[in-house]
Amino acid sequence: MFIKPVIGDNVTMRQNNISSILIAILMLGLAVSVMEAGSKKRRGTAGAQELLIPVGSRGTAMSGAYVAGISGLEAIEWNMAGLSGMSNNGQAMSSYSSWIADIGVTSAAIAYSFGGNSVFGISLKSLDFGNIPVTTALLPDGTGETYSPSYMTVGFLFSRKMTDRIFFGSTVKLVSESIMREAARGVAIDAGVQYKADNGFSLGASLKNLGLNMIFSGADLEEFHTPEDAEPGTNTEPRRIFLQEFEMPTTLELGISYDVNLGPSTATFAVSFLNNNFSFDEYRFGAEFLVMDMVTLRGGLSMGYDPEPYGVDGLENTADDKDDEGGLESDSEEFIWGPSLGFGLDLAKLTGLGLSVDYAYRTAKFFDGVSWLTLTVAF
Repeated sequence: MFIKPVIGDNVTMRQNNISSILIAILMLGLAVSVMEAGSKKRRGTAGAQELLIPVGSRGTAMSGAYVAGISGLEAIEWNMAGLSGMSNNGQAMSSYSSWIADIGVTSAAIAYSFGGNSVFGISLKSLDFGNIPVTTALLPDGTGETYSPSYMTVGFLFSRKMTDRIFFGSTVKLVSESIMREAARGVAIDAGVQYKADNGFSLGASLKNLGLNMIFSGADLEEFHTPEDAEPGTNTEPRRIFLQEFEMPTTLELGISYDVNLGPSTATFAVSFLNNNFSFDEYRFGAEFLVMDMVTLRGGLSMGYDPEPYGVDGLENTADDKDDEGGLESDSEEFIWGPSLGFGLDLAKLTGLGLSVDYAYRTAKFFDGVSWLTLTVAF
């Protein structure tokens, strides 16, 4: 008579313990990450920058301030914990972004719940640089040949609903970069947790791109040369160029969101803080309004934060630093991102299918604005 309650209590206690451990791991990651937070000395030293290019339209329309409230397949970009919050057994998503400098970013993902509270999936992201002319020191105008770098990331997704309020998710990403005959390979891990309260508040934490250093290698780094002061007819000698390793662009984001019932519509307000080891930290603000259970309007703004206006050595790093007292950098020429906006259409009622279309646009200094178009199918 008393066995079932005891078993239930043990299961609940075990889930709570696991959740506490996961949250502690993320907080430890935060402590380590903050040690190098936003340092100008480290800007531009990380590689695998394609990992920082967002995919999907929901979160980008809110300037990324969706780490706490995001759910469904698009959560793979902002907080993997939200993947297990999808309302269907499975989802498939395809997204395209016209990124800065005419770079095309294509992504696709699919996830499915095989019963229980766990969700598994796979994702793919690739960059299209177009054809780039080959130039040399002797032919600076081009040799007539072209090349196209290949940047691709494959992710293996897992998310689990630990309790009715706590969600956890993780991604293992295989990173591949190749430029002509040189290539680099690496592995990165994302992990996130969400806590959803009954009163509409949600909390989230997401640690992304944690991995070992990468390094390029390839045939073009090997060359033959003739030693200096060598006599005519001397054989050439092999020489290899060794490149420096580069770190993964690790980030950690903490956020909070609040859902409000406005009668015929609902609204979500979200705020998050992004700690970036190799660039500006960011404060992100976003809002989402659902009208008639079909149309969603979104908007957002992010502001860069510079904790070291003079760098760690106390010296000026840029021409603008002389009058810079630190703080928010929304008007800085170094922080290029402006406001974002977007909308979504849930076509399930019109088509009878679990189909939705989302669009986002974000302004950027010195470049044309960036747009995203996302198609999601629930099944």
